[in-house]
Amino acid sequence: MSASEIEPAAPAESAAAANAHPSSANPAAVDADRRLHPMSWLFVLIQQLRQFIVPLLALLFFGRGDRNELWSLIGVGVLVLVSLWRYFTYRYGIGGDSVVVRSGLLNRSLRVIPFVRIQNVALHQNVLHRLFGVAEVRLESAGSKEAEAHMRVLKLDDALALESLVRRRGAGAAETVEERADILLRLSTAEVLRLGLVSNGGLVLVGAGLAALSQMVPDVNGRIPERVLRQGLRWVSGHVDVHHFDTAGYALLAIGVIGATAVALKTLSIMLALLRYHGFELSEQGRRLTAERGLLGRWRTTVPRRRIQAWTLEEGLMHRLLGRRRLAVDTVGADEGDEGRALKDLAPIATPATCDALVEHLLPRAHWDRLQWRALPGATWWRLFLPDVPWTVLATFALHWHVGAWGLLALLWLPWTAFKARRRAQRIGYAYSEDLIAVREGWWHRYWRFAELDKLQALQIKRSPIDRRCGTATLWLDTAGAGTLAPPLRIRFLPEADARRIYDTLAATLSKRPLRW
Repeated sequence: MSASEIEPAAPAESAAAANAHPSSANPAAVDADRRLHPMSWLFVLIQQLRQFIVPLLALLFFGRGDRNELWSLIGVGVLVLVSLWRYFTYRYGIGGDSVVVRSGLLNRSLRVIPFVRIQNVALHQNVLHRLFGVAEVRLESAGSKEAEAHMRVLKLDDALALESLVRRRGAGAAETVEERADILLRLSTAEVLRLGLVSNGGLVLVGAGLAALSQMVPDVNGRIPERVLRQGLRWVSGHVDVHHFDTAGYALLAIGVIGATAVALKTLSIMLALLRYHGFELSEQGRRLTAERGLLGRWRTTVPRRRIQAWTLEEGLMHRLLGRRRLAVDTVGADEGDEGRALKDLAPIATPATCDALVEHLLPRAHWDRLQWRALPGATWWRLFLPDVPWTVLATFALHWHVGAWGLLALLWLPWTAFKARRRAQRIGYAYSEDLIAVREGWWHRYWRFAELDKLQALQIKRSPIDRRCGTATLWLDTAGAGTLAPPLRIRFLPEADARRIYDTLAATLSKRPLRW
């Protein structure tokens, strides 16, 4: 096994791949064996040692923590030897129609990866990569969340050459004329700053950091929060007593603290947006899309357009205030845990006109701007209002039990919930044509979700007890690559007759068309 961390194929799989592509598996038909960058063992070693960073910091700053977690540092020397062993026993070559990977010394393995199977080439550079002029490369295939090959690391020129080779030979041709790359979208620094304003990256980062710290440092769950809270309250109480605040003063102080916290979190979100999306550029070359981004570290992801399964347009309240939207996509085999692997954002932030132009350019047959949207009956608003009623009643009862009559003020949440449900019901709609199915929902946070009919994998009609009572149904539409955080592709509260009519129409259309990846 090499320092590239390439998962070895099973013997049967390797033999089958070699038989399917004899010219590629034959050493005579493959270019001279190549190695990774001479310093690749160092990057593998650093990756292995990252798990020790948090215990070391906890021991350094808090003087506590579980020292048993550091005993494994004795194996650092062993890791160095293993990393060097992997480097010297790793080879890869380029055949006429595939990439051939050889690894191992005592237990040797051969992996043949046809170019036509490679759907995505992801390049990643952190600061250390850029200093050495290297890049981490992933070769991915459709229908799999594991990389076909994960190379740590290649020279940057070799990584770019491999990406170009996959793009040119991915269609199965031995040689293809290199096409010019067209820039579809480029974000300025001002746009990236706006992206930081509309995102909640700072809040997510702080929450994740506190969760990780609570797991690694025992005192975070015990004495540290109590001590910090006690000292903080004592400090605040001392300063407040000096100024003799009245009720209005306390209210202003609370507003000031909340405002300062919000400003700090937004500042952190802006910094994260600059680190992740500085220099964002979306380009098109032939039938492939390439996105490149990052300030200190750089991510470069190339994916065929046919791999895109579903599309999402989103806009929150801050988006609307700034006149912006987000255009995201689902791709086959995307892994939500590694944001650098998959192409998820075609436009992290852009004007509505720019987003619509991108959709029209990449889906010309869909006629996005000419879709006929159908609204649901206005009486469906109570279906959105109903789930909030029992929770509001329970909260009111609990508050009344603890604070008395003042707890009944929680019932004022019901008029707001009813108003919100009415506005959401007015926004729900759907549209479909010969090539596209689309849904829209949301009021405070709006989204449009759509997919080509050829990309649908399953249709399903679901009816809850309330649906059966009201004569309605929900039509679920399934595509490959849908993320757990992506809005669902569904049409809710449809009259049963309409749901079955749309189901029959879509089913008849899908039966005449092959599924496209």
